[in-house]
Amino acid sequence: MENFEHKVTRFLQDGVPFLFIIDFDKTTKQVFTFEEAANENIFFNIKGNGNDGNLASSSLEKLNFDLKPTLVSEEIYNEAFSTVKHELKTGNSFLLNLTFPTALDTPLELKEIYQKAHAPYKLLYKDKFVVFSPECYLKIKEDNIFSYPMKGTINSNVPNAKELLLSNKKELYEHNTIVDLIRNDLSMIAKKVRVNKFRYVDKIKKGNQELLQTSTEIQGELPKHWKDEFATLLLKTLPAGSISGAPKKKTLEIISKAEITPRGFYTGIFGVFDGQQIDSAVSIRFIEKINDTLFYKSGGGITHLSEMEEEYHELLEKIYVPII
Repeated sequence: MENFEHKVTRFLQDGVPFLFIIDFDKTTKQVFTFEEAANENIFFNIKGNGNDGNLASSSLEKLNFDLKPTLVSEEIYNEAFSTVKHELKTGNSFLLNLTFPTALDTPLELKEIYQKAHAPYKLLYKDKFVVFSPECYLKIKEDNIFSYPMKGTINSNVPNAKELLLSNKKELYEHNTIVDLIRNDLSMIAKKVRVNKFRYVDKIKKGNQELLQTSTEIQGELPKHWKDEFATLLLKTLPAGSISGAPKKKTLEIISKAEITPRGFYTGIFGVFDGQQIDSAVSIRFIEKINDTLFYKSGGGITHLSEMEEEYHELLEKIYVPII
């Protein structure tokens, strides 16, 4: 069977559009033509480019999108949080993205969530998981590579929300750390890496509410023959810095010790080559079916400035489907 790297290279050289999916640990790497993906019951839509046009529709207007999350106990979360804070204090990490699964009490099916969710990056993987991600990972256009790390969130209905977000020391520290990490990651595969736009504010829908999120645009120049080695270059940058931490290698070891379940495809990446350029996303805003129960996987960045109660609350804040 043709391996991931060879198949990606062949598709790029022949100009064949394709979908690629990689899990958090880089142990599962998959690539499909759009038709092959549909035949495997894998559907996606990246900013209007996808294979979900013929996905059978159900009557969605009557569906109740109350997910009814059963949040992991504060005691269990505090145990993991304390482990992370200890590692931060000893200098083994200075930013770690801690994630947890939350069981949902909902009659919804994954396909219904996929159809109703509004997001720039959507993926329905068989009857196993659905992603509706707002976060771009990498874009490649005309031999230039771009990344848009997102760090820092606040509900827009908070008075002076934008000013509070931009002045928050913990959020600024976290954002600076991730931007430095992504710049270093891109510098392994590209030249003239630079920040074009630092910590700008985006709006993200959360049901009938709105979140403000800070992002940064980073750009670099790829080798002229990047298509011959794209898969290798991509894998060098993974896992994504925004959902792991820094320094990356040691932080990944701490994550495997602190988190209660393996991440699997959650916080991996997926993306498309449309025949000319590449666009990809971090697999966040993620719901997975495990033994007929849906679990929403979410998390947040932990730094030396983090407070347990605030981080625990952030888990709950991120459990939503953007349906408006």
